[in-house]
Amino acid sequence: MENAKNKTYNLQEIKQKLEYYCVYQERCFKEIDEKLNSFFLIPAAKEEILIHLIENNYVNEERFACSFARGKHNYKNWGRNRIKSELKFRNISSRLIEIALKEIDNENYLEKFHSLSEKHWETINEKKGPKKNKKFIDYFLRRGFETNLIYEKLNELNKD
Repeated sequence: MENAKNKTYNLQEIKQKLEYYCVYQERCFKEIDEKLNSFFLIPAAKEEILIHLIENNYVNEERFACSFARGKHNYKNWGRNRIKSELKFRNISSRLIEIALKEIDNENYLEKFHSLSEKHWETINEKKGPKKNKKFIDYFLRRGFETNLIYEKLNELNKD
């Protein structure tokens, strides 16, 4: 029996695999390049496949960035800073990052932050004070929310 890891694919099979890879979920060029590298292709073949994917709209960096920003904010509750740094990590241009961040409605963003922060404040098992404040701040910094929002909310929660 042939070992699945050593299976060889022709160019058409690789194109189909990558088409499916892109249809299944939005992808950026970095992810596609990593996937292409797993097939150990010569540069000309990689380029041909990439051109095919772009021309047939399987990959679109702007669409990826917008989808990523919406998804990570709506489902993972990430703030703008985290989304921005994750997109930079995926080699998305600054222009596209700005477009993607506009996908997040400011009113919805603030509403979600206030709702999350009030829930999280209640779950921290510390008495009011520096330890509780630090846990609160660290949590929202990791999530990528802006420091001014975090400190304003912290002051509001400490007044109660």
